[in-house]
Amino acid sequence: MALAGCAVPPPPQQGPAPLIHARIGRTVMVDGPKVTPLAVLEDSRCPMNARCVWAGRVRISARIDLGARSETRELTQGEPIRVADGTLELVEVQPDRRTDTTIAPRDYRFGLRFMGGV
Repeated sequence: MALAGCAVPPPPQQGPAPLIHARIGRTVMVDGPKVTPLAVLEDSRCPMNARCVWAGRVRISARIDLGARSETRELTQGEPIRVADGTLELVEVQPDRRTDTTIAPRDYRFGLRFMGGV
């Protein structure tokens, strides 16, 4: 009975890092690395007003700045890449594709997440 008051509460639950939204040509800090989307390489997503066998994908070229070092990498939606002590992922892409319009590069918004190591 004397030990009942000594219980240690469990550590707080940590959820995923927040999404940071970026645009073509704009640099954002993604919980460590600075990321600048440079170009949309592929947007083969199924348009929201169509039926598709394959959901498609989005690939972008992005500059990743890590202090004194900078590199250009390709990011594919839903496929994390190793960066420094963690992973960087292109999580979401807006706006949705449609069959009746083309998305201008300036209209894209990219949701990025960095999950750091230690």
